[in-house]
Amino acid sequence: MKKWLSPALLIVTFALSAIAHYTHWNAVAQFLICAISVVFVAGFLGRATESVAHYAGQRLGGFLNATFGNAAELIIAIFLVKEGLYDMVKASLTGSIIGNLLLVLGASLFAGGLKYKVQNFNISLAGLSGSLMIVAVIALFVPAVFLNTHVITDSESDTLSLIVAGTLIVAYIAWLIFSMITHKDYLADVTEQKDQELPHEHAPIWSRNKSIAYLVLATVMVAFVSEWLVGTLEVFTVQFGLSELFVGAFLVAIIGNAAEHSAAILLAMKNKIGASVEIAVGSSLQIALFVAPVLIFVSYFMGNTMNIVFTTIELVAIAVAVFIAKSITQDGSTNWYEGLMLLVVYVLLGVSFFLV
Repeated sequence: MKKWLSPALLIVTFALSAIAHYTHWNAVAQFLICAISVVFVAGFLGRATESVAHYAGQRLGGFLNATFGNAAELIIAIFLVKEGLYDMVKASLTGSIIGNLLLVLGASLFAGGLKYKVQNFNISLAGLSGSLMIVAVIALFVPAVFLNTHVITDSESDTLSLIVAGTLIVAYIAWLIFSMITHKDYLADVTEQKDQELPHEHAPIWSRNKSIAYLVLATVMVAFVSEWLVGTLEVFTVQFGLSELFVGAFLVAIIGNAAEHSAAILLAMKNKIGASVEIAVGSSLQIALFVAPVLIFVSYFMGNTMNIVFTTIELVAIAVAVFIAKSITQDGSTNWYEGLMLLVVYVLLGVSFFLV
């Protein structure tokens, strides 16, 4: 794990993607090289964040994991907004939510369940996170219903989208205060207490200053590689006859969330399923309650507001993912078969999106 996330390999993959971009290689070759580079950079970003989290503490560390884990996704989406590819932006947001709830969580439960028969985590955290995801689904459904039934106009839809986006950001900030300050102990996981008792069991591989430096370096690299990747998407999509919906919801989402994928699975295999659930569900919450609303405001300040109206297919996919994830995690215990069920639903949605 340490070898493929080494700074030297990170620089090599980044340099190769830069050469491919500035020397104008074939668009498909550029896409593949940039995609590989994003995976490496995102993985390194996740490792640096994990190291910083060790010095910052469990709760703040969890927030940093979610925030920097979604950095690649947010930066890619901002460049997509700049290019006016709103449909692909919404598809990538959809893909991130269902990818975290079905692929990341499912793979974590499956991998952890193969090693440990039953794994337990904080049932209160699971219940509250699931309820908050339902709130996010409602917030996405309301503008779509009002616009599609012609109760409001397109301009009124933009205004409603900005109001909904602002409300969701406030709800997310309130959730951070609730989970990290006022009810920190109430939502603490058993493994957190064990880690506090054994502070040197999982020592970080870098010093605090080096961890922060690598975190900043990886974030800057993500910004550059993301811009190069976005520049190849249209050609790649047309050449292979893929829909923007599939590319955004699955390819971009999987590439952009590489850090969460690896971190959550590795934690589950260390019997830290609570941390895995928090990464997967917490990342989905951040996408729905913070990243998506921020992109609405970014588009507004760029002069052309992207509404928060998702397609029926996207809304159904998000609702299905939230429903099955909440059903499986609500009892506070998991096993490998529950992980398999989540993966089955993800495959079904993937095939359906591919055929659109």
